[in-house]
Amino acid sequence: METKRVIMDGKAMQRAIARISYEIIEHNRGASDLCVIGILSRGVNVGRRIADKISELENTAVPFGVLDITPYRDDIEMRDHAEKTEIDFDIRDRNVIVVDDVIFTGRSARAALDAIMKRGRPRTIQLAVLVDRGHRELPIRPDYIGKNLPTSHEEVVRVGVSEVDGSDCVAIYNSAKQ
Repeated sequence: METKRVIMDGKAMQRAIARISYEIIEHNRGASDLCVIGILSRGVNVGRRIADKISELENTAVPFGVLDITPYRDDIEMRDHAEKTEIDFDIRDRNVIVVDDVIFTGRSARAALDAIMKRGRPRTIQLAVLVDRGHRELPIRPDYIGKNLPTSHEEVVRVGVSEVDGSDCVAIYNSAKQ
């Protein structure tokens, strides 16, 4: 896969995560009833950073969890899947911030909603994404967006995180060159 162009470097990602964190705090009037849940896989890293930033800014611990949406997806057939969800706190009557790296069709967000609702009834569910590339197939839109990035269907957006990939960046690739 050949790089078309780098859209965000590590500094730009850091600024976007800080901005999203401030917006979450402002919208929710603090962090007292917040919890952050990252969608596997890169949404976990972005979500952890958002939770840490909110905790730092508000001087309070924000519960963080990991959500495996695989059993709730409508585009794959399930066979012997070992679910990797790790949410060790009660989500009932909390403001749940679900975090994903990229939103495209909205199907991952829909699967996340199903997975969250199965665990209880939160006060609100809000969606934060690092990149919104458009092309929605479902009536879902994020509450917090790091960067709007109009793309074509032939392009692929990849988020790299230092914890997994060695460096932070958002890049667009041509899918025809995969």
